[in-house]
Amino acid sequence: MTITRLLRLAATALLLSAPLVHAENLDVLMSQVFPEAQATYIGYESVERQDIPASAAVERKYLIVDFRLASNDTASEQLQASVHKVCMTLLKDRDLIRQLSDSGYDMVSVAFDRRSQFDCL
Repeated sequence: MTITRLLRLAATALLLSAPLVHAENLDVLMSQVFPEAQATYIGYESVERQDIPASAAVERKYLIVDFRLASNDTASEQLQASVHKVCMTLLKDRDLIRQLSDSGYDMVSVAFDRRSQFDCL
């Protein structure tokens, strides 16, 4: 099984079980990923893709976890490391992954600005 497939499965599990209690857990988890001087957790947004038919075998929901980096002059390597840090934090929380998956989510994306999103799972 490829790493991408494992990440998608983990994200699906995480996203599918996101009732209010779990959303609070997600907020707590994400607010602890970076020190304040490095990045600030803004929040998350649940998105339902309209371009996928409701009858499709794949889920239409995904989660965007939003941060703002302290420095706008972030090098590509630092941005990649930041995405990896967020994604690995999510993946290590198996209960959260399971909850998200049970709630119908099939992907988690990370955003550090309003222009770009990076897929975790």
